[in-house]
Amino acid sequence: MYAKSGGLEIAQKVLEQCVTSDLNVIAFTALLDGYIKLGDINPARQIFDSLRDRDVVAWTAMIVGYVQNGLNDDALELFREMINEGPRPNSYTLAAMLSVSSSVASLDYGKQIHASAMRSGEVYSVSVSNALISMYSKAGSISGAKQVFNLVHWNRDTVSWTSMIIALAQHGLGEEAIELFEKMLSLGIKPDHITYVGVLSACIHVGLVEQGRSYYNLMRNVHKIEPTHSHYACMIDLLGRAGLLQEAFNFTQSMPIEPDVIAWGSLLSSCKVHKNVDLAEVAAERLLLIDPDNSGAYSSLANLYSACGRWADAAQVRKSMKDRRVKKEQGFSWIQIQNKVHVFGVEDGGHAQRDAIYKMMEKIWKEIKNIGFIPDTESVLHDVSEEAKEKMLKYHSEKLAIAFGLINTPENTTLRIMKNLRVSAIKVYFLIFRSAPEQSFEWGTYTVVSVRFNPGQADILATLARNGTDKRLKYIASSKTFLVKEGSAAKGSLCAGQPPFFLWKHVPLTPCTLFL
Repeated sequence: MYAKSGGLEIAQKVLEQCVTSDLNVIAFTALLDGYIKLGDINPARQIFDSLRDRDVVAWTAMIVGYVQNGLNDDALELFREMINEGPRPNSYTLAAMLSVSSSVASLDYGKQIHASAMRSGEVYSVSVSNALISMYSKAGSISGAKQVFNLVHWNRDTVSWTSMIIALAQHGLGEEAIELFEKMLSLGIKPDHITYVGVLSACIHVGLVEQGRSYYNLMRNVHKIEPTHSHYACMIDLLGRAGLLQEAFNFTQSMPIEPDVIAWGSLLSSCKVHKNVDLAEVAAERLLLIDPDNSGAYSSLANLYSACGRWADAAQVRKSMKDRRVKKEQGFSWIQIQNKVHVFGVEDGGHAQRDAIYKMMEKIWKEIKNIGFIPDTESVLHDVSEEAKEKMLKYHSEKLAIAFGLINTPENTTLRIMKNLRVSAIKVYFLIFRSAPEQSFEWGTYTVVSVRFNPGQADILATLARNGTDKRLKYIASSKTFLVKEGSAAKGSLCAGQPPFFLWKHVPLTPCTLFL
């Protein structure tokens, strides 16, 4: 009671008078939880350390406290202690630790916790299985997420279906996500507002504008779910990527609530893709009224000006950033090898293996150019020489991470490169440089907007765009998913705006042909 009402000092004095061991554990755990809810971790840990007979509730409360306060390393360390010397983790403990694995996108940690859940039988708990689906998805293993979802087919709730729908959408498998949603409805399982965020995201990735409208109306009129900022932002993104920029803007004006940063940011991003300067200026202005220090708005507008050859306007935007002391978020990529995370920035020269990494990158660059790769220097929106632009492309952080991974892992190892920002546009040749030079690849001048490898197969999943005047190609690249076919088998692909990761597998690739 005292802990819940905020009277922690009084509660602590009362508990100091307690002499019963069982009462101490229960009461002090409640006090510990009270400190955690106030974000006061140090006294919470002191209480935890003072407990003589810590039960699973006390361990879980402390671990959850670390997780809720963003102290993932401390949570991992305490969980290891619990495994070694404490009670067996329960479903709440495991779910909390899986959220840690999701936040750091560590498949290795996640698999270890999955194994622990298997041993204890908690893997069949709804909370654990749902957390496993999210963990595998965020760590880049959609196959792992599917396996867990199928394993608990008899014990799924709305969150289970929603987690899987979102996982499929995030991996560019929009059609599968929509099929799963339809199956969910056919079984009489009622979706919630988060389910609809996943479904609308799936429509975005597949470019299904009309179906997205239909689901939006279904949400409002049939399931009586009032749209939130997230739903409105999805609709703006859906319309904007399809090139329906004026309709997307009109949508912002018809919203019963004020558009937030994400809504205006989505419109601004679409304006950048379709080079609509007028609407981009409006979106950037509205966004900056809400968040004056939003570096993304400045960068997007400056890049759009640069892409349109308006260098003076771009320079003025960057000057405004400098005057306001707004710093652009720096892009980082990281890779985990043998339980150690290695982080890289653009043209990063601080790593201990710097020389070997740059040597490998030179080798990659040479080989992909030999099989026809032409650096897309037009994507570098800086008024510098072609040589300088190519250098910027060559030493992007994710490329350095790949080079490092190639040096430090054996053949047939899957590399997972994580990034805090979106993956930059790269050529598909960058991913197939290991294939024999005499193989014929019919990729022409198409640029990869977003790409990943299917972890279980040697195929490329990619969304392609072409620099030129072909409006149909531009439309498809910005709003739809290309199919990459290998023989007669169609492989789904990723499209622009996917999560910041892609996978690399050390295997010879069978040439794929692009069918329009």
